Amino acid sequence: MNLKTLRFVPLEESHIEAIQVIEKEWNSSPWSVQSFRNELTNPQSVFRVAFVDGNIVGYGGVWNLIDESHVTTVAISKESRRSGLGKRLIVKLLSEARSAGMTCATLEVRASNEGAIKLYETLGFCRAAIRKKYYPDNQEDAIVMWLYDLANLDG
Repeated sequence: MNLKTLRFVPLEESHIEAIQVIEKEWNSSPWSVQSFRNELTNPQSVFRVAFVDGNIVGYGGVWNLIDESHVTTVAISKESRRSGLGKRLIVKLLSEARSAGMTCATLEVRASNEGAIKLYETLGFCRAAIRKKYYPDNQEDAIVMWLYDLANLDG
């Protein structure tokens, strides 16, 4: 994969079919097409789609609320995982959040997703709480993570 061609663009209706494919690879409780469409008109949403060599390889979104950015979703295609793309996407989203005046960020991540937890920790997030039985597909717990100072975003 040639990350030199990496670009991030705002979500468009025409992207939804391709990101649904990635969503179903990654998420055992996938977002619906309508959920992605809702991001197009949500004024708090910042949603970016990652392209490499002209192909959609990932996507992610945040909701910016007052002074807090909430990471809603991040997913990378199977063939693009472990390339550094996820980190670059999260940094892109949080940098835009910081530029929009957000001072902190939060997210939930599956307790079993140690790879993602470690990635978030490298960016300065810390584990703050557990949401018991958060995920509807299997009742798995979520780890709530916070990045308390976006000004010090590592990345």
